[in-house]
This record gives sequence, C-alpha cells and structure tokens, in this order.
Amino acid sequence: MHLLLVILEFGIVLGIMVLVHELGHFFVAKLCGVRVETFSIGFGPRLFGIKLGETDYRLSALPLGGYVKMAGEYGAEAATSAPDDLTSKPRWQRMLIGLAGPVSNFILAFFLLVLVAHFHHEVDQYLNGAAVVDYVPVGSAAAADGLVAGDTITAFNGHAKPSWEQILEECALNLHRSLPLTYVHNGTSVTRELSIDTRDNSSELTPAGLIAIGLIPREQAGPVGVMRIEPGTPAERAGLRPGDQVAAIDGLQLHSVSTLLAYLKDRDGAPATLHVVRGGQPITLQATPEKLESPGATTQFRLGFQPAQSPVDVVRLPWSASVRQSLKDNRDDSTLILRVLQGMFTRHVSVKSISGPIGIAQQIDLAAQNDFPWTLFRVMSTISLNLGIFNLLPFPPLDGGMIFFLLIESVIRRDVNPEIKDRIYQIAFICVIFLAVFVLFNDITKLHLGKP
Repeated sequence: MHLLLVILEFGIVLGIMVLVHELGHFFVAKLCGVRVETFSIGFGPRLFGIKLGETDYRLSALPLGGYVKMAGEYGAEAATSAPDDLTSKPRWQRMLIGLAGPVSNFILAFFLLVLVAHFHHEVDQYLNGAAVVDYVPVGSAAAADGLVAGDTITAFNGHAKPSWEQILEECALNLHRSLPLTYVHNGTSVTRELSIDTRDNSSELTPAGLIAIGLIPREQAGPVGVMRIEPGTPAERAGLRPGDQVAAIDGLQLHSVSTLLAYLKDRDGAPATLHVVRGGQPITLQATPEKLESPGATTQFRLGFQPAQSPVDVVRLPWSASVRQSLKDNRDDSTLILRVLQGMFTRHVSVKSISGPIGIAQQIDLAAQNDFPWTLFRVMSTISLNLGIFNLLPFPPLDGGMIFFLLIESVIRRDVNPEIKDRIYQIAFICVIFLAVFVLFNDITKLHLGKP
C-alpha cells in the first residue's frame, strides 16, 4: 500500500511539473499564432483524452514527461509551410516558444516559495537566542582573544546581549575591521577587540570566513542527528546509520555540523572516535575523514552524512518580504544546481549524486510525511528549478538544444543543413536514452536492497 502511495505522490507532483512546463510552450505558441496539434502529458501510446478544435489533449502511457506537438515542427510528418506552422514563424518567436517551458517552471518555483515564506517561514532557533560559542577553531581570531567552547558573548559592537543574528550581521557589515567584544568565561566577563578577518579579500561573509574568524554558534542543545548516509564515504565505512545521533567526537561535544567540520579541519583529517547514540544506547565508532566535495561548498575533510535539521521557529513573513525571500532562495538553489552540473563536468562532483525517478519519488514521499504541505512545496520548487535548468541545456532534444540551433541559424542567416540536424538529433536521442538508463541504475544501487 505504501508503494502505491509513493507512486501516486510521484505521479501527481511530476504531472504538475510537466503540466506547467508544457502549458508555457502551449500558451506562447498560441500567442504567436502556431497551430498546436497535440498536448500530451506522458509519452508513447495515447491512453485517453479529448480533442477540442485543432488540438488533441491526451494522457499517454509513459508518465515521465510530456510534449506539445506543433504544426510544422522539426520531425513532424507533414511540414506544409502554412502560416500557422512553427517553421513559418520568425526565429525570435520560436525561441520564445522554446523558452516558455523552462520559464514557466521558474515562475512555479518562485510562487511556491512565496507561499512557504508567507505561511511557514522557518528561522533557526539559535539565531535569536543567547550567543553561546560551540567551538573555536585553532589559530582563529576568536582563539587569539581567548574564547573557548561554552563561552557566552554578552556584548558585540555596541549590542548588549546580542543574538547570533545580530553578531553575524555586524560581522558581515564590518569585514576586515576590529570590533569590541565582551564574553563570559567561567563566570568572568572579558572584553577584547575581535578582528573580523576572513583571511581573504571576500566582500561577503561566507561559512568558511566565519570559521576563520572563529565564531561557531551552538545551534542546538542536543547532539547532531544523522538523516542520510552518502554511499562510499567514511560515515558508511564507520557504520554510521540514519537515525543515529553524533554526540561527540574525540570527547568534544557536538551541537552543530559547523563544529564537526571545523574540528576535522583542525585535526587535518586524523582518525577520530565518534560517540554515537543509537536507539537510546551509546556506542563508539571509529572513522577516518576524507576530503570530499559537497554541492555549494568547498572541498574539505568530511565524514559523508546529511545531518538532520537543527531546531527552528516558524514565522509568517509579510508578502513583500516573502517575495524577497523567495527570490533569494531560488537564486541560491539555482546557483547550487549550476555548481553541481559544473562539478560533474569537471569531475569534482560524482555522477552518483544524480537522482532519477526512484530518488525523486523517495524525496517526494519523505516531504509529504514531514510538515505537509510546506516541505513538499520546497521539494516541488527544487524539482521545478531542476526541470527548468535541465531543459535549457544546449542539447537536442531539450528546449535548450532547439534554442541553440536557432541562435546558430540567426548568426549564419540560414537554416542548418537538415541532414546534419537530423544526425545530431539521432545521436542526442541515443545519449538521452543512455543517460536515462544510467540514472535509473544509479537509483537502484542507492536502494541497498537486502541490506539492513
């Protein structure tokens, strides 16, 4: 029964993504006066549908995508050069039709995150609480000022009893300067000047820059939870499992992943002893960190697990703030997706990180079970962004491939030789089939069938 539910959830979510994408193509094609012959959700044989006017609206047998077939489209059976054929329209209109699908996915992602920000915006609890230091990296500016784990910052650049949010804002606004700092250590108040030096010429405060300063917040009272183990990593070899709680490393109490990463860096990847709570019982594991790359982050010593989210507070942002938050979140997500794609081409990110239908279905099911519908909306936004960006890649038969050919034809002021174009499309189609098989195989290997 659960498998049927997962399939249903996957079908509904993917159907929405595809519907929005194809509606983008459909409406812009209609605006440009192009005759649309078929509007299909799914590929392959027609299951059922209805024909209204000149368009057959159908549901097809293979529900892993969809398409809009336009009169005169490349590969169409009968290109008549009629005024409402796609090929009869100016190239700029055909480019707009090609762009309309991915842009529709971007718009959907934007509106989904506007709703999330307005009705269910999550803020990490530690940002608004007392500024307790969780760890101070060796050689950092904070270490030079005498700060140690457990100290509480009581004043920072004129702010009395500052929150971590205020401290981080002050650091971001005063890079490469020194700011007054007061903290309590073993019951004694100490005042120092803290150098906000990120050890580079960056104009913004990055996580690496924060570690260089030495201000790592205590994000939660308890240990770091483990949500997922990356295959082939030190965490998997050490025997770490989803649901475990990493309470300490070499006796150092852990309350954030930033603390763990900073400690591994200070130890230069030396073997470590993990103190783990599993099912309420303490166990000890041995792990040897490795330099791994994580999407959106630098290569550094890691164990290779995805942590559980730290405690959050839920607030409702005004609509104007929700729009800004959605733009920021979508920009960050898009940048991350592009960095992952770049990393795969440069072999810095494993192609095993790609998720196909099975992996996506698992993410959708997990999101549907947690904080519905907001977590699901976030996942849908990410899927929609992925779909839009993927379709803009300059490879036939993707939208980006069609746009790429149109740009070439615009530059050379003539159509590309049909035989050359046909050959490229055939090769590209075979590559897409191989990619689909690889992704599906990759999904299956991640299931760890037969393993406890």
